[in-house]
Amino acid sequence: MKSKILSALREAPGYVSGQELCDELQVSRTAVWKVINQLKEEGYVIESVPRKGYRLVSHPDSITAEEVKSRMTKELSDWKIVYYDEIDSTNNEAKRFAENGETQKALFIAEQQSGGKGRRGRTWITPRGSAIAMSLLLPEPEIAPDHASMVTLVMGLAVTKACREFCKVDAKLKWPNDVVCDGQKLSGTLTEMSSEVDYINYLVIGTGINANVMEFPEELSKTAASLKLLTGKQTDRAGLIACCMEYFAEYYEKFLQTQDLSLLMEEYNELLAGTGGKVRVLEPGHEYCGLSRGINALGELLVETKDGNITQVYAGEVSVRGIYGYV
Repeated sequence: MKSKILSALREAPGYVSGQELCDELQVSRTAVWKVINQLKEEGYVIESVPRKGYRLVSHPDSITAEEVKSRMTKELSDWKIVYYDEIDSTNNEAKRFAENGETQKALFIAEQQSGGKGRRGRTWITPRGSAIAMSLLLPEPEIAPDHASMVTLVMGLAVTKACREFCKVDAKLKWPNDVVCDGQKLSGTLTEMSSEVDYINYLVIGTGINANVMEFPEELSKTAASLKLLTGKQTDRAGLIACCMEYFAEYYEKFLQTQDLSLLMEEYNELLAGTGGKVRVLEPGHEYCGLSRGINALGELLVETKDGNITQVYAGEVSVRGIYGYV
């Protein structure tokens, strides 16, 4: 009920009468009054005027389930939203839900996480009140196991588009899924899977976004950036999460239609930083250089080598010299 009241207050051009809320939610005036008071205690500034009703004046930088749900469109109403003030990892929690039989698509959000993970075992720091730590659980997706890695690129594209639209920054993609701006990293995504030979039990897509982080550890200070440092403005984290979800739902539906990135490839390549520039491909026991030619429908990076041949890079890490401030 709290998220529905927030939605009604946010969408109204002026005041919303208490009776309208009662009729819409089929609850008593006392129930509405209690929720309004709860919201005020949580930092929402709500103006109450007799015979007019309630008006939302301002809201805190909250990423609770109710706040995020109030920002989402009805098309995302089938997603469960789970919020934690503090947790080890949203990815770990999503996997715990899946292992315990969760069958509904779910979004897990944490204000602070102590054990966030990046690629290759790296740590992703989520400071309280400033970053975004979120994970999507997709139970039994209709995807072949060998195509699951492409969902990571789908999420990377969604976050990039959301940052560009919602935060008005010139966000780009660093293959395969990092979001960068001005040569520094804003966001990363890690996808984990439980599967059989020809069947996926569940997918977990974890994303961290440096929203309002003002400082980074010394080892990250030259390679990481935040939306607030870039724009000078406080990022509305709940709004950004909702925008990411809207784009992910749109792009994921297109991905399911073809089981590859053929419907997203053009848009992805338009936002891929460094296309046409030099890249250095790092693979176990093998390193070579070439020119980036974008991705193909399987999400592989196309690299043109010195002899003019095109190599499809699926595994390994690509660093782009002269463009990014990190490797």
